[in-house]
Amino acid sequence: MTYRNPPTTPRKSATFDDYTLSEIRRAAATGIYDIRGAGAKRKLPHFDDLLFLGASISRYPLEGYRERCDTSVVLGSRHARKPIELKIPITIAGMSFGSLSGPAKEALGRGATLSGTSTTTGDGGMTEEERGHSKTLVYQYLPSRYGMNPRDLRRADAIEVVVGQGAKPGGGGMLLGQKISDRVAEMRTLPKGIDQRSASRHPDWTGPDDLEIKILELREITDWEKPIYVKVGGARPYYDTALAVKAGADVVVVDGMQGGTAATQEVFIENVGQPTLACIRPAVQALQDLGMHRKVQLIVSGGIRNGADVAKALALGVDAVSIGTAALVALGDNDPRWEADYNALGTTAGAYDDWHEGRDPAGITTQDPELMKRVDPIAAGRRLANYLKVMTLEAQTIARACGKNSLHNLEPEDLVALSIEAAAMAGVPLAGTSWIPGKNGF
Repeated sequence: MTYRNPPTTPRKSATFDDYTLSEIRRAAATGIYDIRGAGAKRKLPHFDDLLFLGASISRYPLEGYRERCDTSVVLGSRHARKPIELKIPITIAGMSFGSLSGPAKEALGRGATLSGTSTTTGDGGMTEEERGHSKTLVYQYLPSRYGMNPRDLRRADAIEVVVGQGAKPGGGGMLLGQKISDRVAEMRTLPKGIDQRSASRHPDWTGPDDLEIKILELREITDWEKPIYVKVGGARPYYDTALAVKAGADVVVVDGMQGGTAATQEVFIENVGQPTLACIRPAVQALQDLGMHRKVQLIVSGGIRNGADVAKALALGVDAVSIGTAALVALGDNDPRWEADYNALGTTAGAYDDWHEGRDPAGITTQDPELMKRVDPIAAGRRLANYLKVMTLEAQTIARACGKNSLHNLEPEDLVALSIEAAAMAGVPLAGTSWIPGKNGF
């Protein structure tokens, strides 16, 4: 009699999964690294790993229908003569004209204005549509200096000195030739149709002492009116925050690795930097150690999706958050209505990230005149405003449930973590215990 082993289901490797195998084949066939947009797609400890402790006997909740919960925030009160006053602690991150279409940039300005918050220019300069439709506009000052001029610095409401961003700490920007239209080329003083690579560091300073000099130059240019932000990628948040404060920043922006980018190497996006959740407590600790917490405001970005994320970030000590990818989705990015077009590009709605190619079916990350017509900046701006409204209401709902009459009164004591990793990163107890991993040597 012959005995045979029963058939088994073939087992694939967890290390060499389907995506990894496809990347090996692509690299072997092309000899070039993969470029894409957006942020990290790998699973990381995030705000979903935190929960709020609502009020019960030991805490007194507020009634949502009759008790106020404040959402306003002031940014830049340390040195600026004209600090920014926002109705909500949710701002729009810097995304360049060039990376985004003109109608998309206009829509971001419209939506931010309707919501009483700010939007940000990004690499490549300030467009008239963006300035005209943005009540509060932050001007990004980047290593490339593309489009930078003193006139626009003075026209802005704040200036953000970009040292790095979460998707690529230590790396420069990238805008491929197919997106360098006549207008983009003129604004950036570049040849049309030629790939553009931005520098990874500022050309006229190499450290915190030089940064202090640069901040003073910007204050002189703007007559000490404008708040000066310093934005860093989430690599060494404690020391970067401390050095930015010592250099004279009014606001520090820390961008975690879930933060998006227009285009860079995927190996950069997925393997450099730290999760947003891991960046918050060190940055807050730096401000506390310097006696500057709440005096210098902290903005955190990278993977903010809903009002719960906003509330959790604020509870950990942040003054405001910034959204980029989520704002683009609100405008219409990766919308299933264009599924057939996404399929023709070899992808699907919800996964499309080849923003550098300039063929975005939604008309948002492109300079193609026909595709841009798909973006109605008025309607898209209203969708963004609706989304920001919902995020704010969600955050208020949570704050009231914790007995807080302001979003800024949320605190770490209101949180627990669902995993050891999240508890250690956020500095809050593991749910059901009083244990904070790493605290007191344990």
